[in-house]
Amino acid sequence: MVEAVAMAHAWELQHDPAVVVIGEDVGANGGVFRATQGLQQRFGAERVQDTPLAEAAIAGVAIGMAAQGLKPIAEIQFMGFLYPALDQIINHMSRMRHRTRGRLSCPIVMRMPHGGGIHAPEHHSESVETLLCHVPGLRVVCPSSPARAYGLLLAAIRDPDPVMFLEPTRLYRASRQEVPDDGRALPLDRAFVLREGADVTIVSWGAMIAETLQAAAELVAAGVDAEVIDLASLSPIDATTILDSVAKTGRLVIVQEAARNVGVGAEVAAIVAEDGLYDLLAPIRRVAGYDTVMPLYRLEREYIPSVRRIVDAVRAVMVDSR
Repeated sequence: MVEAVAMAHAWELQHDPAVVVIGEDVGANGGVFRATQGLQQRFGAERVQDTPLAEAAIAGVAIGMAAQGLKPIAEIQFMGFLYPALDQIINHMSRMRHRTRGRLSCPIVMRMPHGGGIHAPEHHSESVETLLCHVPGLRVVCPSSPARAYGLLLAAIRDPDPVMFLEPTRLYRASRQEVPDDGRALPLDRAFVLREGADVTIVSWGAMIAETLQAAAELVAAGVDAEVIDLASLSPIDATTILDSVAKTGRLVIVQEAARNVGVGAEVAAIVAEDGLYDLLAPIRRVAGYDTVMPLYRLEREYIPSVRRIVDAVRAVMVDSR
């Protein structure tokens, strides 16, 4: 995935002179995860700029660049470092089109590693996407594979409004996939059906897609045919794909790494409860992180939903519907 992210950067830098990259260590060092490796050497320091360790300044400078015709891709090194930038993101970036009655927009991509699983210290393993999803004017995207990271990042850079692009940290080097460097973007605001099934719908996103697909494979032995949906776009949510799937399966399990309280999974559940209630054969189940800070690495795997927890939730839904 990290190579796919770098490849998408390079494509847009080569084909659109308005694109610039800014962030801490994105230039000379190629980023803390090397997602921008080699870009400064290839495109120059004016287009790939290192910044001070100042997240509020990174977001503010990106807004100024966007208002003057550039298309900045701004990196926040870890999602837990996002909080100082929220002032700029919420008060200015998300409101620019509304505030100027359409005269100005903010074609900005804010990239940030998302979630735990790499034995990192505090503030390096946050999954607080719900903070961003609640803000009108922002798109929030979270890919789960190299191909989707490439195609969705291209779409995010080309979008005329701000996109928060959450990159699952533990997927950066977790698997390999052939990704053609052809500049083809994937659609924003769409969910992806990764596995078709008839018995239960499992909705997840980001790094949790890996455990969700493993759980679906295990459930085959128990005679349960699970349909797996990668939400991908956390805001706005593709309600149609979810509702169509639940209409077919009659059951819904939602899997998220983030804390359970007021998470994106709750919004997915509300959509189905409002518009697909009569299709349900059993109550909706959520499998989530806990309502506490992500623990340090000895307990990290106890926090992140496991394949066993997902399988158990699906089996409970199957029992509930008998």
